Amino acid sequence: MSGAIYTKITGTGSYLPARCESNAQLMTRLATHGVETSDEWIQTRTGILQRHIAADTEKTSDLALVAAQRALLAAGLNASQIDLIIVATSTPDVVFPSVACYVQQKLGSQTGGAAFDVQAVCSGFVYGLATADALIKQGIASKALVIGAETFSRIMNWNDRTTCVLFGDGAGAVVLEASDEPGILACRLHADGGLNHILNTPGQVVNGVVEGSPYLYMDGQAVFKKAVTVLTEVAHEVSEAADFDLADLDWLIPHQANTRILAAVGKRLGLRDEQTIVTVPQHANTSAASVPLALDVAVRDGRIKPGHHVMFQGVGGGFTWGAALLKM
Repeated sequence: MSGAIYTKITGTGSYLPARCESNAQLMTRLATHGVETSDEWIQTRTGILQRHIAADTEKTSDLALVAAQRALLAAGLNASQIDLIIVATSTPDVVFPSVACYVQQKLGSQTGGAAFDVQAVCSGFVYGLATADALIKQGIASKALVIGAETFSRIMNWNDRTTCVLFGDGAGAVVLEASDEPGILACRLHADGGLNHILNTPGQVVNGVVEGSPYLYMDGQAVFKKAVTVLTEVAHEVSEAADFDLADLDWLIPHQANTRILAAVGKRLGLRDEQTIVTVPQHANTSAASVPLALDVAVRDGRIKPGHHVMFQGVGGGFTWGAALLKM
């Protein structure tokens, strides 16, 4: 390959656990915990209709594996050709090794190719994509898998209706390849560690015992306000970095937190409602998996086509946020 090296997405894939739980089914289950909610309450605040829950035997690496296999099939590649695997997750199988190393083993991809996890919570996929893009452009890798995979159902406090109704499990993956044609046009990543308190899971294992809470905590109002602001700002920032006019954007794929955030960001960016890919009603919030899941849905149903300009956005605990602009 001569001249500039670019990074293109050549395949997408996703996986959702077989168990699908409607709001009505969730209400019944929560009632056993003494928690009252309603389908109307959930829909009004989040837009969520259902979520998928991993089976007891399914680990995050299992979800990631299927999504990766489907992305490889779409790209027409064999696992042995992959020389970089990045998994974005906040719910790994174990403390270590990384989910990416488990995926490498299960796929049978190149032994010796780099494999590691990225932990930026719901911004993780965008962080992972930017990292893979940089490594490919430096010639360190040529064919990469970037995967977002989560089993957030396992860190839910089922006595807290403000959080337990919001999340689901799933995985999404993309294959990236070095190309002489423009693909990823620009990425921008940010964090504000001073806001770590508004969204976290503060527990840790010390001497074989969990210290602190092992459950997700969120200050919903604070997250909402910050998310809308930073997602709007980073959209303009990444567009300027790519010398791209937002009026020419075909699709926006934000982190699928709730429909109110998605609608607010789209409105601030001057986009039509139908330009924002929305899957949160069917998937709920799948954290780092939400953007690649939504991408795969829109690619496979024919909305996103080669040549379209797409923007990915992530925002999550840390507090982290970022965006990537690319040409499919």
